[in-house]
Amino acid sequence: MRVIITLLTVALSSFTLLAQNQVAPDPPHHDWKASWITHPTAPLREPIVLHFRRTLTLAAVPANYTVRVSADNRFILFVNGHRAGDGPARGDLTHWRYERFDLAPLLKPGENLITATVWNFGVYAPVAQMTDRTAFLLESEATGDASISSGVSKSGGWQVEIEPGQRPIPRVVDGNWEYMASGTGEEINAALYDWNWNSPSTSGSGWVPAASPIRESIYENVNTAHSADTTGDNPWGLVPDELLHMEYAPTSGGEVARLDDIANEQPGLSHFPEVSAGLPPGVHVHLLLDRKALTTAYPQLTVSGGKGSKITLTYAEALFDKDHHKGDRDEVADRQAIGLADSFLPDGGQHRTFEPLWWRTWRYLDLDITTGSEPLTLESLKAQFTAYPFQERATFKADDPDVAKIWDISWRTARLDAHETYMDTPYYEQLQYVGDTRIQALISYSVGGDDRLGRQALQAFDLSRIPDGITRSRYPSVLPQTIPTFSLLYVGMLHDYWMYRPDAEFTRSLLPGTRTVLDWFATHEQPDGLLHELPWWSFIDWVSEHQEIPTYDAHGESCMTTLEYLGALNDAADLEKSLGDPLLSTRYQARAAHVRTGIHDKCWSASRGLIAETPDQKAFSQQANIMGVLYDVIPKDRQQEVLRKMLAIDPGTTPDGVLSASYYFRFYLARALDHAGMADEYLNSIGPWRKLLPQHFSTWPEVPGNTRSDSHAWSAHPIYDFLTLVAGIEPASPGFATVRIAPHLGALPSLTATFPHPQGELKVEYHWTPLHPDPGIRGGTTFHADITLPGTLTGTFEFGGRGWPLKPGSNRIEIPMK
Repeated sequence: MRVIITLLTVALSSFTLLAQNQVAPDPPHHDWKASWITHPTAPLREPIVLHFRRTLTLAAVPANYTVRVSADNRFILFVNGHRAGDGPARGDLTHWRYERFDLAPLLKPGENLITATVWNFGVYAPVAQMTDRTAFLLESEATGDASISSGVSKSGGWQVEIEPGQRPIPRVVDGNWEYMASGTGEEINAALYDWNWNSPSTSGSGWVPAASPIRESIYENVNTAHSADTTGDNPWGLVPDELLHMEYAPTSGGEVARLDDIANEQPGLSHFPEVSAGLPPGVHVHLLLDRKALTTAYPQLTVSGGKGSKITLTYAEALFDKDHHKGDRDEVADRQAIGLADSFLPDGGQHRTFEPLWWRTWRYLDLDITTGSEPLTLESLKAQFTAYPFQERATFKADDPDVAKIWDISWRTARLDAHETYMDTPYYEQLQYVGDTRIQALISYSVGGDDRLGRQALQAFDLSRIPDGITRSRYPSVLPQTIPTFSLLYVGMLHDYWMYRPDAEFTRSLLPGTRTVLDWFATHEQPDGLLHELPWWSFIDWVSEHQEIPTYDAHGESCMTTLEYLGALNDAADLEKSLGDPLLSTRYQARAAHVRTGIHDKCWSASRGLIAETPDQKAFSQQANIMGVLYDVIPKDRQQEVLRKMLAIDPGTTPDGVLSASYYFRFYLARALDHAGMADEYLNSIGPWRKLLPQHFSTWPEVPGNTRSDSHAWSAHPIYDFLTLVAGIEPASPGFATVRIAPHLGALPSLTATFPHPQGELKVEYHWTPLHPDPGIRGGTTFHADITLPGTLTGTFEFGGRGWPLKPGSNRIEIPMK
């Protein structure tokens, strides 16, 4: 748990400070001069928190003072008591990231104190956190006496101490440790904590010279840091973090939503944290705080006095009733917060501020407080929002209040699920899955105009490939998991990047990985073109909380998995034709044609007019028919008929035995509507999201019904659909070199939208007017389109079965319609 020294303040906002500390990227192969350091006697792989410190004396503050910093597991860097940044962004051992900061804005003439907290939570660390041993690394570009580069020194260098008052605490339910992939809670025992570690006036005796983490060579410089492509005597292959630093900016911690009877008797407690509040000795109270919307943030609780007290903070996305159901997310009566918790044990000192080392996810925050023999003062509860610093550069405005709410909730969901990696859920797992990430990356490109996190994900999945050739389902992850069908979606994700971002060389560099994926699937392709049952977890979609697809027949064949295989062959053929091997592209096209014929011959049910889940045609699903339309297995003249049947099915239902698609898989339903010429039906298809609004969701859930996760970005795709289907803005050629604009307003009378194209802002404005100004005279209407293309961008506009060329700059099109 990080401790904030409250006597030291920063005039600049934290987010502004991070922006100033950001420095230009390193070249890919940095020649390291610093060495890794750790505590000389502490265990290297057990849970531990360390503090590092050293001084820097300057005659004058330089214009810049760049440092490169890393740690295992993580670090928080301070300069003169002020937070400079944290990291490193997650990776694997052979691609271990380091961060770069310019410390000059925090330095002063004379003596400066440079400090860091480094922690390794061992077996309690998040699943996404790979690790070897506890260590810290810092290299400054300054030389001589102005250098603070880490290395082994018996005097005058970095010192280190063990923090005895801070530890991870696993969540225990009914006497058993409950596993959470996102990690555990944290506890700080203030009586044991070194409150002066980050102060020049430290008086502790636990400080010792730092040592090498390579124990057999403690005082030899054999552990010099090395880049990922060089050899070294330590396990970390260092690569620069190409991402922006995570946001760290003030946000609300919440307001009191409920007090228990004893808490109601305490003066001023109902107004906390707006004002401070006191509690007498020997009471047990509950305060429930509500932010009104989910966040990912660092809570900061400041207290005074209260020796012998215990404060437990429980973080919840929503509250649970007695049957462990959530229901209306605004409901607080007779409900409780269940989930991840932190523990704080005050020591009676003044102005003790507690902040966890890792951020928390909550809408509701439950404070369970038991005071000891002294009164306790709750001084404040603040929070610092954190996430990847995406900017909302796209806009979408239409005369439909539900659409505006769906846009806002989708963007909040996308932001909270994007940090150093994309995350499936910020509360439970914090893992980067291929299926989720494909959708998240498209939102990033189209709303944020930022591809850095998408590039990170593509590279991570490529690095995750196993010797068989396919990717892991999620990465980084210390617990390997393989979902072969997600490897097929990885091929599609790379195709998405190729279309949206002007960086063909990056796409080309990852093509070899798509070949090994499809080579592996070829070994599971049967003579009839269908895939045989796949090993590991053959996941496509959730039908309900406890039911999933695909299914397999008695011969081990699946139409659904084969449909995803067909989509990957199509995408790979496009990529190879333009960037790789044209002959291989031709082979992929031939394989795709064979597979398409096999699916149609064995899976199309003439009697049902649907694609079946399996060749025995005993099961049917929305998912299979969505894909059957998207990849033209279903004949063109039957596609709209099939999709109308699919549109009548709500998530979580099985009408006429057809398994329904989740919020996630309705992303592909939107693509199928566009493919079949039915995109004007899209706004009628978002009923499942409209139905969530009265339940007061602030982010979109994982699945319909009694969902586990309240924030899953795979359900946030309506924000992407609004831009690409309703406003109709899509790339017409790779790298978004040209644009196709084909709006589908449905019943909307007008809309305006902006889109962050790589060349600049693209703007569209659409509205209808009657052909005759007198409303009493019947006639047609005119559709007006005003389109502004940035830079040298050209393209086409399509509407009502007609097309018009678009030139750079302003374009006005008026279309009379009967």
